[in-house]
This record gives sequence, C-alpha cells and structure tokens, in this order.
Amino acid sequence: MIPSSSSSFVPLPRRSLLLALAGAGLAACGAPGPAAMPNRRTQFSLASADGQRRYRVQLALPGTPPPAAGYPLLVMLDGNAAMAALSDEILAGQTLAIAALGYETEERNEINQARAFDYTPPVPGEQPTWDDAQRQRPGGGADLFLDLVEQQVLPAIRSQVPCDPARSTLWGHSYGGLCALYALFTRPQLFTRYAAADPSLWWHDGFLLSVEERARPLPPGRSTQVLLMAGGAGTATRSQRPGMEEQARNRRAMLSDATPHLAERQAQRAGMALRYQAFPGVGHGPMRPASIPPTLAFAAAA
Repeated sequence: MIPSSSSSFVPLPRRSLLLALAGAGLAACGAPGPAAMPNRRTQFSLASADGQRRYRVQLALPGTPPPAAGYPLLVMLDGNAAMAALSDEILAGQTLAIAALGYETEERNEINQARAFDYTPPVPGEQPTWDDAQRQRPGGGADLFLDLVEQQVLPAIRSQVPCDPARSTLWGHSYGGLCALYALFTRPQLFTRYAAADPSLWWHDGFLLSVEERARPLPPGRSTQVLLMAGGAGTATRSQRPGMEEQARNRRAMLSDATPHLAERQAQRAGMALRYQAFPGVGHGPMRPASIPPTLAFAAAA
C-alpha cells in the first residue's frame, strides 16, 4: 500500500573494531548549538500486506537544510514509545532525520500483539511460530515486517526526505533489538548501521544465535557499523503465570553474558566495525531511553 544515563564501555578482544566515543563526547554530540532551529515533524501511515496491522511513521527532521549527500537517517522501532522519549531538548540541534516506526493505535495490548509478530523471526518447523503459545500470541513475522521496511517504509521516507545512503541506521530495544540483529544477519545491506539495546536473545531459547551462525556475508566495499548495548540489572517480570519466575531467571542469566559474547564474535567479522557499551545497574525497561543518546550520536557520526 501507498502511505495514507550513565554508561561505561566494556573492552572487547584485541581484534575488535571499536568506534571510540567517550560518554562526555556522546552528550556533547547531542547538545544544542547556539544557532539550533526547531525540528520539523510530520507523519504518514502504512498497512501490512495482510491488512492486519497499521503503522504510523513519525518523522522528526532537522531545522537546517540537508547536506549535499542528504541527512543521516535513523529508523527507530517501537516508534510510539521512541517518539515519546524524543523531547524537543533531545532533538534540538540534531542533524539526523529520525523516522519512528510504530503502530497506528494507542492501545498497549494491540501494540504488544503486533510487535510480538513483527519483531520475532520464523522458527523452521513451527507452523505457526508462537511468541507465547499459552496466550495464543503469534510470532515469526520478522521477514514480512522487514519486507515492509525495505519495500514501503524506506522508499516512502526517501521520497519525502533527502537521505544519505551511506549513513542509515536501524535501532531497536528488547524485541526491537532482536529484530534489528535479525535484519543484520539476514539482510545486512538494508542499513549501513545497526543499533540494538538489550536485544531479547533469550527468545525461543536463543534461536537468534542459530541465525547468527548462518548470517549472510556483509556487503563488500564498505564497513557495516554496529552499536550493541546492554543493561546490567537483568530483566524483571510482573507476570504471575506458573513457571514465569524460573523463565525470568533464565532470561536474566542469558542477558548477562549472551550479548557481550555475541559482540565478541561479531567484532571478528570482516567488514564489521562494532562497539559494545554496557550500562551497569540499568534495568531492561530503562535501557530504552538510556540507549537513545548514544544511538543518536552513533547514527549522526560521519
């Protein structure tokens, strides 16, 4: 269809390719300049191929003319929440074009159902792939969702905004981080940069790690840049369903070491420039807003 916190770096092995940005530098990159102008905001809508989900793409555009190559582009998953976290103070002076890709609803349950399907990969042999079989919540729609991003969302953005093809970033947190890494492993040409905050690597007993093992080669002739971020306070759960406390412990255990280990492996790949950033003491939920300032600096960097 046509569109109607405090953080610290954790060193990786010596072969890692690091993008060295100190915490103070990250803050400075996002600070408004004296001549900063208000960002312009607009939005458009899209529908999924099956008509079951409607998307709202909210654009925040710099108040300054685009450079010759176009604006750097940052696409943010969980766009409803992401745009709510992007205050005028955060956006002041930004040189990025930001596209927050969310859902055309304010109903939390509808968003949870849609993102559970869109952000999780299909598991071979499962028909269908369930995100939560007990609650009959389907998953496995990440390929369809990324098709929509590639075939509808990005062309619609680029038809409205001049964008620099060499500086395009996909950001996601939690399930969104899972989806961003799935895109990196299965269609690395889609973006030049990927940022994932507390990616839900525990999903389906670490299924994404098997996707990593058969990841497609990175595009030749350029660097693929990755910013991988992880909190240090584990993942809490408010559910009282049987077995959930044990599942929560397993998730915390996996999150505590799976993300830095994945960073170590990915940093060895030819053509990969990876930076891993730890946020000691920051819980899973607060990681979303905590990850935004470093992501803005990462996406805007030359």
